[in-house]
Amino acid sequence: MKFTDGFWLMREGVHASYATEVRDLHTSSDHVTAYAAVRNVEHRGATLNSPLITVECFSPAEGVIGVRATHHAGKAHRGPDFELPGADGSTAATTRQDGTVTELTSGPLTLRLDTARPWGPVFLDAQGRRLTAVESKGTAFATTPDGGHHMVAQLALGVGENIYGLGERFTPYLRNGQSLDIWQADGGTSSEQAYKNIPFYLSSRGYGVFVNHPGKVSFEVGSESVGQVQFSVEDHSLEYYVVAGPTPKDVLTRYTALTGRPALPPAWSFGLWLTTSFCTAYDEDTVTSFVDGMAERRIPLSVFHFDCFWMREYQWSDFRWDPEVFPDPDGMLARLKERGLRISMWINPYIAQKSALFAEGAEAGHLVRRANGDIWQWDLWQPGMALVDFTSPAAREWFAGKLRTLLDQGVDCFKTDFGERVPTDVVWHDGSDPQRMHNYYTHLYNRTVFELLEKERGGGEAVLFARSATAGGQQFPVHWGGDCFASFNAMAESLRGGLSLSLSGFGFWSHDIGGFEGTPDPDVFKRWLAFGLLSSHSRLHGNVSYRVPWEFGEEAVDVARRFTLLKHRLMPYLYGAAVEAHRTGVPVMRPMLLEFPDDPACRPLDRQYMLGPDLLVAPVFSTDGSVEYYVPAGTWTRLLTGETVTGPGWRQETHGFDSLPLLVRPGAVLPLGADDQRPDGEWLEGLTLRLYAPPAALERAVTVPDRTGADAAVFRVVRSGDTVRVTAEGSERPFRVEWGAACAEGAGGVVIRTE
Repeated sequence: MKFTDGFWLMREGVHASYATEVRDLHTSSDHVTAYAAVRNVEHRGATLNSPLITVECFSPAEGVIGVRATHHAGKAHRGPDFELPGADGSTAATTRQDGTVTELTSGPLTLRLDTARPWGPVFLDAQGRRLTAVESKGTAFATTPDGGHHMVAQLALGVGENIYGLGERFTPYLRNGQSLDIWQADGGTSSEQAYKNIPFYLSSRGYGVFVNHPGKVSFEVGSESVGQVQFSVEDHSLEYYVVAGPTPKDVLTRYTALTGRPALPPAWSFGLWLTTSFCTAYDEDTVTSFVDGMAERRIPLSVFHFDCFWMREYQWSDFRWDPEVFPDPDGMLARLKERGLRISMWINPYIAQKSALFAEGAEAGHLVRRANGDIWQWDLWQPGMALVDFTSPAAREWFAGKLRTLLDQGVDCFKTDFGERVPTDVVWHDGSDPQRMHNYYTHLYNRTVFELLEKERGGGEAVLFARSATAGGQQFPVHWGGDCFASFNAMAESLRGGLSLSLSGFGFWSHDIGGFEGTPDPDVFKRWLAFGLLSSHSRLHGNVSYRVPWEFGEEAVDVARRFTLLKHRLMPYLYGAAVEAHRTGVPVMRPMLLEFPDDPACRPLDRQYMLGPDLLVAPVFSTDGSVEYYVPAGTWTRLLTGETVTGPGWRQETHGFDSLPLLVRPGAVLPLGADDQRPDGEWLEGLTLRLYAPPAALERAVTVPDRTGADAAVFRVVRSGDTVRVTAEGSERPFRVEWGAACAEGAGGVVIRTE
């Protein structure tokens, strides 16, 4: 929200009060509290009829410093609040005072406040370098003509500093110059609205900022005051955390330790998902024809998904199969599972009036109500629909119980659609503030379903396909990019959204291959196939038309087969990246910034990414195959052909539909599985370790996980001159090592030479 009218004036009817000088300061061993006047106090009389802003500085976790600015502290606090599993209070934060200077230090991050100067804490890294600072208008409250009271904060931007994140946003990748509201909306991928709004941003200078407020947070990223990131909430208190680096990866590791690390999705979920699509006609014969068609064309399929119309029209959600098209759901699911398929079902948290669950939920008090006791309803999406009140433990158990019946039938996972259009003119069971609950609703919804899957399917088997999320939602993967059009533009905006989400703490992300709205041109579909099968998760899905590859020609079938088989062979590598995301919060699909933070050319790149640490992927967004991408320094190798590309520099190339820029990083040791038919095979059986442009002196450990995420084997690779020695720990199975034209095979250890 903007409060000023240019640099000098305020907008009509807006009054702002800015922290100006410290009038009192209290410190403890790990806490600093400053009382800041909003005017220069030149005499005692100036202390009258004038506010103080209370600013508390503390550390909720190592390398994180929190700032809480409060005007009036007496306002009753109503939840919800973000759950912060990493804020355990066991930090080693310390305070130090030297004359007028007070410092609060947590790990590599220090807040410095000098009471001899005008108000303005400075944040420093471990070397004493300024990361950001609160400047003259950086702590304030503002009142607006409508009676609103807003707490406002600003953090300074450095010259050339780039800001990223704030959720899955499809607007320009760099947030500088944008005005953004953290407010859930069902706006598709081609608008400024977002399904996944995360009040966390990451800076190219090696720090992050998390605003600990689940309601609407308005960000002005160099868009009101061009040298500041401003954020504001309509409240009397505003709390934010500065998260230390020094690298962007370090920032994400600390941020996800604070807000929750992603669960590790099951290995089978990394295979190809195929759906019925949304509005298309389908029954068991249709489903069987799709599965048969994939098998006949030798395209391995891992998951089959039933979209909305598995239930009867006007009755979403009642979680009951439509008997006219699926008269024998138990038998059908058994037949599909006999073919090795996992089953996914579409659900949402809305209950249509025609559904039998409406009366049941209303009688039990499980539906959200208005202040007068009426059930909140509208006709958008489903006639007379209501919302499940997930703030009620009984309602959560009721909802989970309906899904448990499906799990008992053989369903493996759920697509948790919707959860964004949440009203604010309602009363929640637990008394939550409706403004704060609007964004947070999706967290309760997805957590309810994910925890059910963990309980019923066991640890390591839970996975969602979720559309909406807020901070902490990364704990319940996987998330997909929502409703995109079937076009190259939408393909590019989907990638921007995924990269933005990955820099907001989310480790796993997917999208609708070919686009959701409309029917893609075959060229769009084929290009999207390669991109989709080089994403963490891969799903064929559409709205009004099927997304089976043969609908788009035999070449599309070939492309789908080629990249599905490739993804399966890459699973020892990809699941290693997934385990890293689970353990550290570093995402599987990585913006170039994460792997190359010191290369300025990588900072704005939004049409390419790293898949794990060692694969560069540059999707092709054109019919003719023309693509422009950037190669960082070193000798890179094309995975598909073995040719080399030298960086740093930009490349302009043309690729056929069966190809795209897919480069292996210099010095990488890529573990490749022998089984290209399934994502969850025995990865150590017939494993190949392929070395790419190893430096003359190389020591590297390559870990291949098992399907639980534990280390199945560790391969230690040492190069000395023209000799490479590889030893295996934890496995006695034979493995193959390839280095250019040289190769060798053994069990405990292998030595290869090149001349």
